[in-house]
Formats: sequence, structure tokens, C-alpha cells
Amino acid sequence: MKVIKTGVSSWENRHETFIEQIKDLYELGNEDNLDALDSYNDATKGLQNLIKEAIETDTPLRSLGAGWSWTKIATVKDGVMLDTKPLNTRFTVAETAVNPAYAGNKDQLLFAQSGNGIWELGAFLKNRGLSLKTSGASNGQTIAGAMGTGTHGSAFDFGAVPDFVVGLHIVVSPDRHIWLERASAPVVAQRFVDLLQTELVQDDELFNAAVVSFGSFGIIHGVLMETEPLFLLETYVQRLPYDAELQGMMETLDFSNTIKLPCGNERPFHFSVLLNPYDLDKGAFVTTMYKRAYRTNYQPPVDNAAGIGPGDDAASFIGTITDAIPALIPVVVTKVLNTSMTTNTDPHFGTLGEIFSNTTLRGKLLSSAIGFPAELSPKVADLMLKINKDIGPFSGVFSFRFVKQTKATLGFTRFGHTCIMELDAPLSDKAYNFYTQVWLMLEHENIPFTFHWGKANEVTPERIQRMYGEAATRWINARKTLLNADCQKVFTNQITQQWGLA
Repeated sequence: MKVIKTGVSSWENRHETFIEQIKDLYELGNEDNLDALDSYNDATKGLQNLIKEAIETDTPLRSLGAGWSWTKIATVKDGVMLDTKPLNTRFTVAETAVNPAYAGNKDQLLFAQSGNGIWELGAFLKNRGLSLKTSGASNGQTIAGAMGTGTHGSAFDFGAVPDFVVGLHIVVSPDRHIWLERASAPVVAQRFVDLLQTELVQDDELFNAAVVSFGSFGIIHGVLMETEPLFLLETYVQRLPYDAELQGMMETLDFSNTIKLPCGNERPFHFSVLLNPYDLDKGAFVTTMYKRAYRTNYQPPVDNAAGIGPGDDAASFIGTITDAIPALIPVVVTKVLNTSMTTNTDPHFGTLGEIFSNTTLRGKLLSSAIGFPAELSPKVADLMLKINKDIGPFSGVFSFRFVKQTKATLGFTRFGHTCIMELDAPLSDKAYNFYTQVWLMLEHENIPFTFHWGKANEVTPERIQRMYGEAATRWINARKTLLNADCQKVFTNQITQQWGLA
């Protein structure tokens, strides 16, 4: 494996919200003179050597994906960061490498190195008539980063990115790497394990902990995913009254009696609601997407005049708002939103990767997101409108997306149906202060909620216990099972210590 020690001593995340002082940044790469499998196995040995070096020099390590997180989850103070993006080989899986007991479609399995970007996987799969099952609104993340932080879309009958992952190849020490999958859902045959020269571990508890572990369980080298046949999304953005009917849809995700949505009472694939607290009398922005069979005779989506596509979320444009004086915030937010959000009565079509294609950042953006039970979404929305009147104005909007419950031990989409409220704003102390007051308000109102691991949050050990209870203890115990004491130290950073997870 290629290892380039860059000598870089500071690192800034993609959203330019923090700079971390580090010991070095290593750029990793596959060897060009080896075939795909040999190069992959060579990279495994290279990763083991890096762990050995870290133990010997008492230096913490952290795998870096695409740097999209707002938290310092992918970095480590005074440690070595590993740029994994060039580790982006992809493999289809031969039938002989699949466990006969596997219940899914063998032809729809995809094995990928952890540095693959979501956009890369989408393009690769499209050429094979396949698609990822879901993604976030932006697809610039790596698969390991998106999975490890619980990245989500609004596929409320499916789940989040970790929920299509069925196997993990993890380098856990200088002399051990494992293939980890659920015992209740075996996927690979011994031939697959032998090809990777690894050790099979089938354990639901360990897998469910590792799939959302934000770099704390060793180095995730490979990810096995279930995909599905390529499909189109028929997408609409409407302006609908924020009334009892819309609130009822948010609360129940029951669309059987509505006539307001573009396809009547057909159940959407994606449903999200965006509220502008300064222009609510004109209604909420409601995005619905419907799954359709793939065909070639469609016009792929194009960005509007503001450069915003049909799958882009508020984060794609809120960063263009300047931190205006309070009296101007309502006007500025409304102007930017009305310019950026284009409603359509005629459908737009595109594949998942074409609809959710944003890899562009506009301005210094702060973003936070929390998950809570979907049935509480109208109540939370009302509380947000009230607190904005009391202590605002907030330089952003309130958006709500919906995701099915995850099996991941520390997956933040942990409620039966989780509503994710996203609060995007220009980077400022005012925004941070607003977030703080929102969390305190929700706790005062006894609203159960969790924080998105990769977005701005105020996680504390006390909040971890309140949010996850014994699941947090099980996650810590799973980490101790997979990592010896030396490797636990290597894969610990300040933020996991701050959260009480290390």
C-alpha cells in the first residue's frame, strides 16, 4: 500500500467550521502494479503496519473519509489522520463466495473499499443496472464515513445508510483483521473469507455496534452492501398549507386519505417538510418522491438558476446567507429560500444518484440535526416556532425528514419512525447559542431525542445515557471485545472521550 506522509500539521473540515492540530496526514493508495484483490490484501497489511507504528510511537490514529462532518469525529489532536479516499476499489461478488443461507439476491451484493464515495458507488452501480437503497441529500461522503455516522435520507420505509450494509472487513490490530457480519443473517461463504485472508466473526451484537462506530472500532477497510435494481424517482416540490392535514401526515406517515400530494394517496418513497418561520402563512415546502421503474427515455434533472437540484436540502444554500442584523434576518432568509427552492407541478425524474447529487459547498455552513419519534414532529415544530419568536430570529429554516428505525446500536435514527429535524445556518456564535437553547427546551418538554453524530451537537455522557441507556454500555463492551487495550488507545480521540464512549 502506498503511504505518503505529507507533513501536514493542521487539518480543516470541508465546511470550514474548525481546524485541528495534528501530527501528520498520511495519504493512502492502492498499489498500481497488483491486480484488484492482491492490491486490496496488500492494503490490509499496510493498514496493520500503520497500527503497529502507532502503538510503538504512542500516537493515536484516525481514518478520514471526505471530511464532511461538523464534529471532530474523523480527526485526532496531535495524532495521525489517514486519508482513505484513494482506497476505492469495488468488487462484485461471485455466487461461490456467497453463503447458501443468504436470504437476499446474490447478484445485488457489492463489496467496496472504505474510501469509495457515495457518488462513485452510484455511478458504478448504474452501469450495472443497480442502485444504492438510499443516501443522504449530499453524496460527497465516503461509504465508511456515511455509514459510520448514520447518514440518512428520507426513505421512511427503509432506513439510513448503515441499514443496507451487511458485512464489514475491519483491521483491529497489527496482527488481526476480521470479517464481521450478523449471525442471524449470514452473507459470505468461506471462500470469500479466504480470498481476503481474514477471519470470520458472525455476531449480531458486535456487528450492530461496529456499523455506526465513527472510526472507533479499528480501521474499516471494506464494506459489503445490499443494493437493488436501478429505479427512477419522480420528484415534486410543493407549497402546501401548514395545517392539520399536513401535520397529520408528518405525525403518522399515513398518506391514504390525502388529495393534496401530487400522486394522491400513493405512499411516497421520500417525504420531507421545510418550514420558513418568517413566511409560514404562504405554506410549507413539501418534497415528495415516488419510486418508478427505470427507463432510459427520461430527462435527467437539472439545477435551477440558483444551482440547486431537486434533491438538495437546506444545507446546499443556507450557507449563502450572511449573519445579518436581527431585523433583516426574516427578509434575507425568505429571499434566499424563495430563490433556491423551486416548486414544480410537472414531475422531475432521476436516479437516486442523479437526484441526490450535491457535492458542492456554498459558504461557511453550520448544521445540526436531531432525531425524535415521528409522532412528535408537529409538537416539536410548534415548539421551534415559539422559541424562534422568543429568542430568535434564527438565520435559517427548520426542515423535517423521516427514516425507519435502524438496528445499529448507536444509530441515532433509533425510534420506530424517526423524524430528523435539521437546523442549518451560517456559521456564527448566534447559531450555536440558538442550538443550545433548543436542546434545553426539548429536554424541559421531555421530548426524547438523539444527536446526529456527524453534525454540530452537544453530546455529554449524561445525554448519552438519557438517549441510549444500556445500548451505550453494550457499544462500549463491543469495542472492548474487538480491540485490545493498546488498540483502544490508538483509536480513541478527544471527542469520544468527551462523549464518555472511550
